[in-house]
Amino acid sequence: MAIAVFPKMATQMMAVGETTGQLDRMMEKVADFYEAEVEILVQGLTKLIEPIMLVFLGSTVGGMMIAMYLPIFKMADGIQ
Repeated sequence: MAIAVFPKMATQMMAVGETTGQLDRMMEKVADFYEAEVEILVQGLTKLIEPIMLVFLGSTVGGMMIAMYLPIFKMADGIQ
């Protein structure tokens, strides 16, 4: 049972490059294609992570503020 290491499109493009004698140019095209694909995926992931990080940081800062001010408000209630 063979395990596919490379995607089918990449192997087909390599085969075409071998038959035409321009394997180096075909490999550059494959590399450019997958580099662009990875860049698109990274941009999408970054756009997804940004709001999650904002909510996390906002809730962390809010929790810290509550933890600092709650004792002060309780002491002020005790004085009156």
